[in-house]
Amino acid sequence: MKVHPSGLRTLFFTEMWERFSYYGMRALLVLFMTAAVAEGGLGMDDVTATAIYGLYSAAVYLAALPGGWIADRLTGAQDAVWYGGIVIMFGHFTLAIPAVPTFYVGLVLVVLGTGLLKPNISAIVGELYPQGGSGRDAGYTIFYMGINLGALLGPLVCSTLGESDRFGWHYGFAAAGIGMLLGLIQYRYSRYRLRDAGLYPAHLRPDSEIESAPRFGWLIVGIGLGLVIFIVLLGLAGVVSFDALRLAQNSTYLLTAIVALYFACVFMYGKLTGAESKCVLVIVILVIAEAIFWSGFEQAGSSLNLFAHRYTERELLGFNIPAGWFLSLNPLFILILAPFMAALWVNLGRRNLDPSIPVKFALGLIQLGLGFFVMFLAAGLVASGESVLPTWLFFTYLLHTTGELCLSPVGLSAISKLAPKRYLSQMMGIWFLGLALGNLIAGLTAGRFDPESLGDMPALYLQIVLVAVGAGLLLLLLAGPIRRFTGGDTR
Repeated sequence: MKVHPSGLRTLFFTEMWERFSYYGMRALLVLFMTAAVAEGGLGMDDVTATAIYGLYSAAVYLAALPGGWIADRLTGAQDAVWYGGIVIMFGHFTLAIPAVPTFYVGLVLVVLGTGLLKPNISAIVGELYPQGGSGRDAGYTIFYMGINLGALLGPLVCSTLGESDRFGWHYGFAAAGIGMLLGLIQYRYSRYRLRDAGLYPAHLRPDSEIESAPRFGWLIVGIGLGLVIFIVLLGLAGVVSFDALRLAQNSTYLLTAIVALYFACVFMYGKLTGAESKCVLVIVILVIAEAIFWSGFEQAGSSLNLFAHRYTERELLGFNIPAGWFLSLNPLFILILAPFMAALWVNLGRRNLDPSIPVKFALGLIQLGLGFFVMFLAAGLVASGESVLPTWLFFTYLLHTTGELCLSPVGLSAISKLAPKRYLSQMMGIWFLGLALGNLIAGLTAGRFDPESLGDMPALYLQIVLVAVGAGLLLLLLAGPIRRFTGGDTR
């Protein structure tokens, strides 16, 4: 008896190679920007490089919003995945060209392509299981393993090439492009397995209530792309000068204002019932907790990556371990620990001891803080003039991963459970805005670690510890009142 549709295999390997390319390039990005020009890098200071990294990673999540709309209203998810993968591939190959203009063009292409591919390939997984239920849950679990397998392999391959003296940064970026190319080839030749899942936009589906495509849909897309191209050309021509730090700061303020304004409008004009108002208020709390969590967790590619490169003893049996390899620890731990965490929640649920959503979020934040407490101790050694063993980063990533497994998998589930049905898609969009906001803050925070002021490093890590653990403890204290406030809807 066939347990899963054959199309899941197509999506598994497509996503695996896409994540290979994304995380492989991510492992190199800040290191490349901060490397001296004589070493083939861009010679940026940490503040600028990490601000650009934060803007880039935030833009990836923001691009998922228009990417999902394009698939739903114009192309269908299957075509969105195909064309998104092509744009990603060209983005990585553009990054492989050793020139400053191509670096920025490549980043923009990867953002646009990921915005098309990432949300829509996940949506197709769900459409393979029209009956829903445990079969769909198991399908997403398998798909999630593909994500982490790609995230595990990408940094190992791309960092080995990119950080080596024999090859160099641009070979690492090219390897990411080849990974996406392999994903596209297998998608092209096995796409038939998907059948009608994600094939049509909403207005062409038999059960759709939408009668036609948006009248000016492609015009809107064209104007949007034209605006992006125009801004990029102005920057490359030197007509407009972009201050990465100020842009990241202003983007943080703008996203915060958008989220706050949205919730204010929902509360004032959304005609919420009493029960709905309580649930939306809980969503506000969870989005704040989410932004705090990702603002620490997403320093993996910036401050923690630089720490591995500059201050960690990486010599092993005559082999110099690339700094980017440490980014493979998180997906490795997920592959090992995710089944045990899932079994733990199931067993606790059978005993009616399953923690509520706020408690899981609190546990995630506290473990994130404990991971940075390990870095606080390691930074104390660095400040005294010592290099540190890789075990410090090992335990940091272990704690961050267990924190992620407490918070991340339940996030979207919490939104789908708590949001009023007429606002569900909008609330999902707000969740992605929270992710983007966390990435922006992560980039800004990482820029505060000045390599010329090592004595300040322990205090900076301690600040992150206090924020994360403090937020977690506060949420833990509020978990009981929240549960009574919502009548138990946060289980």
